[in-house]
Amino acid sequence: MLPLAKLQALVVRRDLVEAELSAGVEGDRYVTLSREFSELTPVVEAINAWRAARAELADIEQLLADPATDRDMADLAHEEKPALEARVATLEHQLRLALLPKDAADAKNAILEIRAGTGGDEASLFAGDLFRMYERYSALQGWAMELISASEGTVGGFKEIVAEIRGAGAYAKLKFESGVHRVQRVPATESGGRIHTSAATVAVLPEAEEVDVAINDDDLRIDVMRAQGAGGQHVNKTESAVRITHIPTNTVVLVQDERSQHKNRARAMAILRSRIFDEERRRLAATRAEDRRLQVGSGDRSERIRTYNFPQGRVTDHRIELTLYKLPEIMAGTALGEIIDALIADHQAGLLALDSAA
Repeated sequence: MLPLAKLQALVVRRDLVEAELSAGVEGDRYVTLSREFSELTPVVEAINAWRAARAELADIEQLLADPATDRDMADLAHEEKPALEARVATLEHQLRLALLPKDAADAKNAILEIRAGTGGDEASLFAGDLFRMYERYSALQGWAMELISASEGTVGGFKEIVAEIRGAGAYAKLKFESGVHRVQRVPATESGGRIHTSAATVAVLPEAEEVDVAINDDDLRIDVMRAQGAGGQHVNKTESAVRITHIPTNTVVLVQDERSQHKNRARAMAILRSRIFDEERRRLAATRAEDRRLQVGSGDRSERIRTYNFPQGRVTDHRIELTLYKLPEIMAGTALGEIIDALIADHQAGLLALDSAA
């Protein structure tokens, strides 16, 4: 049963916020109200759609219950009733989803970090494949991806690569990608045709702003050095690389891709804030999970979450036991959304189950 009093309170609150915005508020108050209005509007629209469908269904039921209704009208009402009942049920489900508690970080941009794991050169190549998969998926979503830092593998791919993904819903859609991704395939260097298994770790962090994380300058150790790389005038002569260590958490970030030490420092601080913000979110999530036993979406990076089997052309996500024989399309980014959407739906189903049990 939906909480009718809560629904009405949300509608009233949205109207009050709209009225105050129309009155011409400014500054921080305007920003706060605009954010609240944008969050409330889709919920209120879902409420209104559900109410309208229920009212239409009630009219049909009243028509069928009235003995004065002529036969042709009653037959027409009987035909329309199943479709309306289905519509009411669909809108009610959508409304329940809209009422679920929101992850405050969902609206943020994402920091994508991919690191080669076990498997040597093949792991680095796979890390490169994963990066290109997310790069293409991001482009299809209309998001902008900007490379922050990269350490190339000896035969290609990446030992580590970090990028920022900017766009609506970037973190909300990609957050369940965090974890160990395993690949099974025959490496190009394997003459015997044997299948090798290697892995790469993906971490998706919400991009933290300064207001999200308070970092004291006294807690930082900042080192500058010459960039490490394949060579060239910039690598050999310019001390532009920046390594920042957050002493309380022993979090270390090294950025060297920009020629400007100032830009590298700014990027390093952005990554540092995001990592600290993410770890604090995970600590709080772990505490809540102990109480609620909610496991899906924990994003535990020590857990193998997905296997990419090239000989069989299949990808299996082990958290929801989903297997798709669309490996080329997934690696191209075009079918990755099928896995991401399934993970989001499973997560929402878990939240709905908790909400029903409460």
